[in-house]
Amino acid sequence: MSVITFPGSEFAKNYDIICFSHLRWNFVFQRPQHLLSRFAGKHNVFYVEEPIFHDGNPKLVVDESKEGVTVCVPHLPTGTRMDVASEMLRTLLDDLLVEKEVRDYVCWYYTPMMLTWTTHLKPLAVVYDCMDELSAFKNAPPELRTREAELFSLSDLVFTGGRSLYEVKRQQHESVYCFPSSIDVKHFEKALMTTEEPADQASVGRPRIGFFGVIDERTDISLLDRIAELRPDWHFVMIGPVVKIEEEDLPSRDNIHYLGGKSYDQLPDYIAGWDVAMMPFAINESTRFISPTKTPEYLAAGRPVVSTPIRDVVRPYGEAGLVRIAETAEEFVNAIREALDEDAGERRVRAAEFLDTMSWDKTYAGMSELIDEAIEKNSRQTARASI
Repeated sequence: MSVITFPGSEFAKNYDIICFSHLRWNFVFQRPQHLLSRFAGKHNVFYVEEPIFHDGNPKLVVDESKEGVTVCVPHLPTGTRMDVASEMLRTLLDDLLVEKEVRDYVCWYYTPMMLTWTTHLKPLAVVYDCMDELSAFKNAPPELRTREAELFSLSDLVFTGGRSLYEVKRQQHESVYCFPSSIDVKHFEKALMTTEEPADQASVGRPRIGFFGVIDERTDISLLDRIAELRPDWHFVMIGPVVKIEEEDLPSRDNIHYLGGKSYDQLPDYIAGWDVAMMPFAINESTRFISPTKTPEYLAAGRPVVSTPIRDVVRPYGEAGLVRIAETAEEFVNAIREALDEDAGERRVRAAEFLDTMSWDKTYAGMSELIDEAIEKNSRQTARASI
């Protein structure tokens, strides 16, 4: 009996990954970094960022991250027209693939806006990891929805960063899979053993209620201002870069402390010094589908958590009694007071049991298996078409 083989099946697991992202690799360590760092253990991963405009010729600045990911940053001449920019970017990308001898690869997108200069590529499969509803964000390009529809038509797989987003996107594509925000438990458990305070937090009074993440239009700064006003004896620590908000618009009180951005490695040291972790997210279009990675990270660090009613926090964390949900400033203050008085040991046991079911390693393994299957399926279809 003869055995039929299909072109491509032998390298289904030996592909490179070219990721196109609107997020800078060295900005905030979040979902793309967690996932692609793990893929880099078995694949060559090229992380292509949005272009930077400068006074000079077109070039691609390529660096190796400590996680083993090749980070590629296009630099284009200032003032370049959009149509010309797309052609330049296409050329820089093609040169990269030739130089690095990239032949069998998967295209992985975090933004559909990069389709303008990547549709000529011939990948083994296309993945769209939809971690946010980008069209709802402040300053989103008006053509983003159209581009996303185009990306859906090209994608073999669509991953979503939370259940709310999954429920919407599964109506738009036949192969949508929900992979909610996950956790590196061992990394954040360090907060349970850390005793030395970071210098810029050591002088902050107690009790401390902390937040880390990007401070932008998703942050309810009015809520933050009001709860700080209601409890001037509590101290609120805000860690993270300020984006799309003027710093003078941030609430300024003696008990609100903005410590700036910190690296992923530093976060457990800061969380260790908090009494409560908070997520004062605004309830608006930009937060309608978010699934905050920090929720399980706070829990793994052993902190009680108070959040506004973000849908993907209410379920499952609120429903499981792991996160207190509060909408108004008064409710937020009451929830923090309860958290300060609770039995930490009992909560930590329940949180540990819950977090045991999720990890970035498991998410990576599930995604990897689906990609292998998509490549194999495409290879079979290509083989049959050529007969």
